[in-house]
Amino acid sequence: MNIGEASRQTDLPAKTIRYYEEIGLIAPDRKENGYRDYGDQHIHKLRFLKRARSLGFGIEDCRQLLSLYEDHGRASADVKSLARQRIEEIDAKLAELSSLRDTLTKLVHACHGDQRPDCPILDEIAGEA
Repeated sequence: MNIGEASRQTDLPAKTIRYYEEIGLIAPDRKENGYRDYGDQHIHKLRFLKRARSLGFGIEDCRQLLSLYEDHGRASADVKSLARQRIEEIDAKLAELSSLRDTLTKLVHACHGDQRPDCPILDEIAGEA
């Protein structure tokens, strides 16, 4: 199938599919005329990559996950380690977002929100607090 059909079947933009090819995550077959030719195994890999990306894995993690997926002699401990690492990244991001929320909440409570020009929110953003 061509890239348009691969895009429809995977719900990935053709641009993303081309990018995955460019960085070596997938390697579609080529027809005699040079056009890409995607088979079922390519569609499966693209869906795998889409799901891994939706879980927040970066490109290099996806490369490693795909390699582990294709290696039937893999150790599941390697896969688990990658997933744990991703959980740690998510936890760090959640802590950062929680801290940002707490800071903004305090600033909103400190702001009178009336017609006066003084604003602790702007003062904090400007580094004047």
